Amino acid sequence: MIKIAPSILSADFANLERDIQKVSSADCLHVDVMDGAFVPNITIGAPVVQSIRRCTGMFLDVHLMVEKPARYIEAFAQAGADLLSVHLEADHPSRIAEALRIMDRCGVKKAAALRPITKAEAILPYIEELDLVLVMTVEPGFGGQAFMDSQLETIRRVRAIVNQYNPACEVEVDGGITPKTAPLVVEAGANVLVAGSAIYGAADIPAAIAALRGS
Repeated sequence: MIKIAPSILSADFANLERDIQKVSSADCLHVDVMDGAFVPNITIGAPVVQSIRRCTGMFLDVHLMVEKPARYIEAFAQAGADLLSVHLEADHPSRIAEALRIMDRCGVKKAAALRPITKAEAILPYIEELDLVLVMTVEPGFGGQAFMDSQLETIRRVRAIVNQYNPACEVEVDGGITPKTAPLVVEAGANVLVAGSAIYGAADIPAAIAALRGS
């Protein structure tokens, strides 16, 4: 089954609880955390995730676009994240491994995220312990960017690696997901689709979620 994860990056932050309720028919909520260092933008921190947790029972898929993410795992886990994604480019491999160990200790699901510059094979040292691999189909940092067709091959390769080493692991795609691009990433092997403007910009949000899920 295809899962849909609306990105609150496209929500109205002055009415965040209202906009979270609007996407309650989705499978989980995607929360983008940016530090202004790993990516050229700043969004939210653990206190906002804690507030989100208080207003929804949805599964919180928290995407850490931050340098040296091991420093923040415990705080976001305590704030209510159900899954944390760390970028393999954000620190030395030994420290990425440490971040995953902290996730284990905190009882949250573990994910590795790949920027477009990173080959699928970068997940190999971690694949057997991951619950999800996140493939970015835009350069992380801002919403509303155009989908990068070149990333379809990365998705295919990630799916092949997952099928070989950890079939229970999910493959998530984030960036430029629309009714036009969703079938392409599903065909390539993704089963979790992150969408922001395609959902929050729709006149009928539940219908937009259903349409993407049917890709």
